[in-house]
Amino acid sequence: MIPYLAVFIVSLLTAGLTMYSGFGLGTLLLPVFALFFPVEVAVGATAVVHGANNLFKVTLVGRHADKGLVLAFGVPAILAAFVGAAALGLVAHLEPLATYQLGPRTAVVTPVKLAVGILMAFFALFELLPRFRNLKFQKRHLPVGGLLSGFFGGFSGHQGALRSAFLVKTGVATEAFVGTNAVIGFAVDAMRIATYAGMALLAGASQPIGAEQWPLITTGIAAAFCGVLIGTRFLHKVTMRTVQTLTGVLLLGIAVVIGAGVI
Repeated sequence: MIPYLAVFIVSLLTAGLTMYSGFGLGTLLLPVFALFFPVEVAVGATAVVHGANNLFKVTLVGRHADKGLVLAFGVPAILAAFVGAAALGLVAHLEPLATYQLGPRTAVVTPVKLAVGILMAFFALFELLPRFRNLKFQKRHLPVGGLLSGFFGGFSGHQGALRSAFLVKTGVATEAFVGTNAVIGFAVDAMRIATYAGMALLAGASQPIGAEQWPLITTGIAAAFCGVLIGTRFLHKVTMRTVQTLTGVLLLGIAVVIGAGVI
């Protein structure tokens, strides 16, 4: 009962928040799944819930997506994800920079986590400090953002935060921001899930996720759908200033826990 309750609560709350921030569900749900599944299964389970959640968001708000942003940002992100995944294999052997105990959990600070944390904290300052809040990214800069987001998506799985940090600075309306985030997020998720499944099959696993693990995953999907529906009800009342503040706060918080090796 406890695993189902934990997954349901985390999925419900974070899916509602991701309607506006564009990220957070995968980052927060992965540690919960890792409590009950082997790590490699937890990664796949999180990707399935994340992908289903983004597909549901596309059906609800995808029509608001800015097609220019989807092409300028999404295509480079998908391509860079392959490069990031390949780079991960090259640096996977690097030794952790530090390890320490945090209660019963061993926190591991790796070069990848520290780099992602620093980058996310940097972008958080652009949303939280008044001096930088009104800065805008021109559309010609979006391919660079897509490459960064996609690379770190393939490298560490943390692509949504960097994507939101760039898109929120384009000056689009709230509905367009949410719809664009959903469309690009789903495209990247579809590629990730296909890659995970292909790698598992090549490794000789007939079923990457066992039948006994699907009920908990289904619980996460159902809770995420509920969170999206709740978030959608209030979408028209949310201003981009609110989105910027929420994005900045979540970026900074997640940057700290990733950089510190907690998740």
